[in-house]
Amino acid sequence: MSRHPTIDGSTRLLVVAPHPDDESLAAGLLIQRTLASGGRVDVLLLTDGDDNPWPQRWLERRIVVGATDRARWGARRRREVAAALARLGVGPDHLHALGWHDMQVTSELRERHGQALSAVRRVVERTRPNLVVIPDLGDTHPDHGSAHVLARLALAAAGSTADVLTYMVHGTERSAPEDLIVPDADAQRQATKTAAVLEHHTQMALSRKRMLRVASRPERFDRPPPALTGGTVRLPWHPGPLARARVRIVLADGQGVAAWPWRRAPLERSGEGWVLALRHAAGPAFVKLTADLSTPWIYDRYGWVGADPEPVGLVARPAA
Repeated sequence: MSRHPTIDGSTRLLVVAPHPDDESLAAGLLIQRTLASGGRVDVLLLTDGDDNPWPQRWLERRIVVGATDRARWGARRRREVAAALARLGVGPDHLHALGWHDMQVTSELRERHGQALSAVRRVVERTRPNLVVIPDLGDTHPDHGSAHVLARLALAAAGSTADVLTYMVHGTERSAPEDLIVPDADAQRQATKTAAVLEHHTQMALSRKRMLRVASRPERFDRPPPALTGGTVRLPWHPGPLARARVRIVLADGQGVAAWPWRRAPLERSGEGWVLALRHAAGPAFVKLTADLSTPWIYDRYGWVGADPEPVGLVARPAA
C-alpha cells in the first residue's frame, strides 16, 4: 500500500490550522494540488492568533495591549487568512473558524473538553474529509500539539476513516527525511503559495524573512505515530525529584481529560523509566507532562506522547 495519498477528484481535504498562516505555510501546495485535481478543500482554523503582542506593538505603535486590542488584532488576522485562502483558491464558505484565543488550545482541551471536542467534530461531520492534515504531535508549540490531540479525538469520535497526515512547523519530524511525504515541486503553485503567505501582513512586520524561508521549503508530511499496544504507555520523560514535586500528568482520551500531580498519577517504575496506566477508553489516548507555569517561553518543554489502539484512518489509495 502506498505511503503517499492519491489526490484526485474524489479527495476531500481538511486542513487543521491552529493559527492564521499555518494553513498556507503547511499545506499551501497541497491545497492547490487538491483543487486542481477537482477535489474539495476545507480549513479548520482553531484560533484567531490574537495573542501576538510584539508585531501588534510595532504596527500599532503601542506598548500596552489590552483585551480590546487583542480582539481587534484577531479580527485583522482572520481577514488575512481569508485573503490567503482566496489566493489558494479556497472560498470563504470553506473556512471554519472557531475563534479561540491564541495560546489557549491546551486550555480548551483541558478545561472545556466536551465543547472543544464537539466543535471540531461538527466540522469533521460537516465536511466529511477523506484526507486530513493536522499538526505533528511532536510540534513544540503547545497550540500545535494540542490541536493534534483534539483532531485525533474528534476523528475517532466521529468514526472517520480519513487518511491522516501530519505537518511540523516548530521542531523536527519523527521520521527520517527520506521517509517523509514531499508531494509537490510545481513552480507556479509555489509562487501562489508565497503570495498567500504574504497576505499575512501582520506576520511580515517582524518575521518576513523567517516566514518566507518556511514558505519556500518543500512541504513535508509524516504519518501519526504507530499505535502502542496494551493498557499502559511508557513515558519518555525523566523528571528529577524536584521537578516531580511540581509537574502534572494530563491524560486525554475517549472518556475526557484527567490530570494528576506526578505523585498521585497511576504510575509504575519500569526499568529506568515510568509507565502510566491508561483507562479503558475507545479510540486514541494522549499523555502530556506540564508544570502549568506562566512563562514568557511559549514552547513546550515536555509535550505529548500518544497511544492509539486502532490505526487512524485508512491508508492511502494506491496510485493507478
